[in-house]
Amino acid sequence: MKRFTMATACAALLLSFSSVWASDGKAIPGVRGIDHIGFTVPDIEQGVTFFRDVLDCTEVMRFGPFSDDKGTFMQDLVNVHPRAVLHQIAMMRCGNGSNIELFQYSSPDQKKELPRNSDYGGAHIAFYVEDIATAVEKAKALGLKTFMGPFELKEGPAAGQSINYVLTPWGMHVELISYPNGMAYEKDAKTRLWSPER
Repeated sequence: MKRFTMATACAALLLSFSSVWASDGKAIPGVRGIDHIGFTVPDIEQGVTFFRDVLDCTEVMRFGPFSDDKGTFMQDLVNVHPRAVLHQIAMMRCGNGSNIELFQYSSPDQKKELPRNSDYGGAHIAFYVEDIATAVEKAKALGLKTFMGPFELKEGPAAGQSINYVLTPWGMHVELISYPNGMAYEKDAKTRLWSPER
């Protein structure tokens, strides 16, 4: 009974927030798409090397460092500890999808354990590949930790896609995904998800 009451309260709270967000019927104006996805890595060189050599991304630029020895600039700008140091940022161009931004930070309160996908804040990045079986074999040949797969979805709206999770050397989840013949949802979709053809 207590669990049901808590779930009901949470649902009511979420509905109240969503009605506030949609109260004027307008989202943030002018959104055109995802410019980049950012990840903090333990070592910028290792991160750049992985995305360059394993996933064929191109390093476009680097900049930094950013820090504030006395004030609250870092906290005010990006919501991190005031004494956090952003040593370097590397921007990577990856195929015809979004850019990837890699950060190397140090901070007095830095956590070094990566969240699992089931944890709050858990995340992964998926790369579309033309031939998933070949891509997974290459990942294995490179000595990367791979999980079950390629796993093909045969039912539901995502039927037609095959996936395989891979770990970076520092423990971040990367997904390889392919759906060369499209996915089932596309048959009746008014809006389609990004794909290499669009």
